[in-house]
Amino acid sequence: MATYWASQGWLPWGSTSLDGAFMTVVAVIQPYFIPYAGYFRLFAAADVVAIFDCVQFPRQGWVHRNVLPLASGRPAWLTLPLAKAPRGVRIVELQFAADAEGRFAAASRRFPVLESAREEDAELLRKLRGVGSAKVADYLCDLLQAANRRLNLTARIVRTSTFGIASDIRGQDRVIAVAERLGATCYVNPSGGRTLYDRTAFSARDIDLRFFAPWEGSSESVLTRLLRGDDDRISAEIDAQKGLLR
Repeated sequence: MATYWASQGWLPWGSTSLDGAFMTVVAVIQPYFIPYAGYFRLFAAADVVAIFDCVQFPRQGWVHRNVLPLASGRPAWLTLPLAKAPRGVRIVELQFAADAEGRFAAASRRFPVLESAREEDAELLRKLRGVGSAKVADYLCDLLQAANRRLNLTARIVRTSTFGIASDIRGQDRVIAVAERLGATCYVNPSGGRTLYDRTAFSARDIDLRFFAPWEGSSESVLTRLLRGDDDRISAEIDAQKGLLR
């Protein structure tokens, strides 16, 4: 099976290369607030997922916010209540606001899906409501782990802030440094990374750079879908689109 996939230009998770050598597949991603299912393909395709928390917090991204449906069905932002921080703050340094628990509880009441708890949602909701009990990066990693358990995704998760990589190593070089630290022979990235990464730079470190095809499944938040009991459908979407293209 591995030979077939490789001959088609695809590398499935847990496979070997054509010469029989085992591939250590690594992904590097920022800790998003349980976004769409395409994000979780990284946990399905990689052996190790490095949570990229050693970089500057992107204030317009998905690290601290998500889109959920209101009672009307209209989508709206659910934003984590963060403490004020300087512009250059790293993700690992983010803190919750002192009144985060109350503010988050009030914001959550706008979204019926967060109020209709089922027994099987207990762990996920407990993690979700735990704002203020830890640093933001710890909170997000716990949430991602809880979502992965629901989806039976077992990739090992590490934090790049623990690696001690020099601050002057940036961009692609920082990603390569993380991949090397983890012994990667293959690095996987969403299709948008084709404009960010130079294949020759990875090849020079004996790392095979691969990409996903553009996501063709639902763009709705996995948080919303899990709370609706859509686990099997999410898993099927991820499984069908976790192959890696050259």
